[in-house]
This record gives sequence, structure tokens and C-alpha cells, in this order.
Amino acid sequence: MPRQSRIVIPNTPHHIVQRGHNRKTVFVSDDDYLYYRDNLADFKKQFGCRVYAYCLMTNHVHLVVDPGEDVESLALLMKRVAGRQTRYVNRLEKRTGSLWEGRYKSSPISSKEYLLACCRYIELNPLRAGIVSTLADYKWSSYRCKAEGKTDDLVDFDGNYLAFGRNERERAILYKDYVQDTIPDYEWKLIREAVQRGQLTGSSCFRDELTERLGVRLSSQGPGRPKKK
Repeated sequence: MPRQSRIVIPNTPHHIVQRGHNRKTVFVSDDDYLYYRDNLADFKKQFGCRVYAYCLMTNHVHLVVDPGEDVESLALLMKRVAGRQTRYVNRLEKRTGSLWEGRYKSSPISSKEYLLACCRYIELNPLRAGIVSTLADYKWSSYRCKAEGKTDDLVDFDGNYLAFGRNERERAILYKDYVQDTIPDYEWKLIREAVQRGQLTGSSCFRDELTERLGVRLSSQGPGRPKKK
């Protein structure tokens, strides 16, 4: 059975999840995390992508990436970063084979409805997994940049984040409050299921907006190449 094409939309953020092969550990040492983050920062510039949020967990990564005008940039970015990490780990461990699952999962996000929610979902991973007791203690996500003012060359600020305040300090305070606020159960469920199934993270209005904008008919039921009108 042929693989279904991902839905990739230009100038639109996408929630990306990539897991280690058989869910095995990908990042062991700080150097492993740093190597991945540095390569992601380099390749996003090369391919003209923007990274609005990220979280590197021991056996998987979560990203929010906008590919810009060229939708191929997203696949190129993920291929280059994953390939480089695989060669790096194989060389260290004197092994061969894939470090990652065959395909990463992705879901286009409605910026107006769910971009901030997806960023929050991603950055809360270490806390929900019980790895840390406070998000400020976790070094391998975009949270410390956006909520604590730490410098991070990987992170790009989207318009929703910038609208939190008039300056860096105000934005950090209000974003931290947003992340720590009570999150409705339906929001977690929608975001999780959308990326797992390759669906749109957004409402039917978002689907209709994309249909009009792209001149193609999009389904919110799962992955597949958009159909021409």
C-alpha cells in the first residue's frame, strides 16, 4: 500500500513529532542534545524555516516549524537534521542502522486558534513526564527562551507571542502565566490526535480557509494529498 502524502501548507506552522526507532533513547548526554539543537538552528536558516517551539525528550522530539514559501523545506530540514544525528550517534556507538522511526508525524496548525496552545503543549512535556518539577529547570526546550528570557538562537517569535506584551520582560511574564494556566482537556486531545493522525490542528473554519486560499479541497480526517477543486 503506497504511503499517503503529508499535508504541508506554505507559510503555516506545523506540529512535528519524531520518535526514536522502536521508541529507544535518542539523547543520552548533553552533547547529544546540543548537537541536535545546533544542527536544527543551522538548517532552519539554510532552508528558510522558522522554529516557534521545540522540546527534545530522551526518545523523541516535538517541534513547531513554519516552512515558509517552499513546502519542500520542511521535509529537507527534518531529513538533514535526522540524518546528521544518526551518523553522529552511529559513529559514537560504533553501530549502524536508523536512529529514528521511518517517518516523522506532522500537522498544520491554525495560527489564530492553536499555535500558542501547541507551543504550550510541547513545552509542558518535561513537566508532564515528571522529569522536572519546574519548567525553568529543563534546558532542552523553547520555554526558557520565551518565559525566562534566555538567549536561544533556535527560537523564532511568532506574532501571537509578540502580542503578549510591549517588551521582552512583559511578554515573558504573560507567556509564563499562559503556560501555567489551566488547560482544557479537549485542547490536549485535539492537539495530540491531530499530529498522530496527520490531521489539521484547527477548526472546520481553518479547513475552509485553507481550501479557499490554496484552491484545493482539504480533509481534516487524516493525511493525504489535497484534492483539486
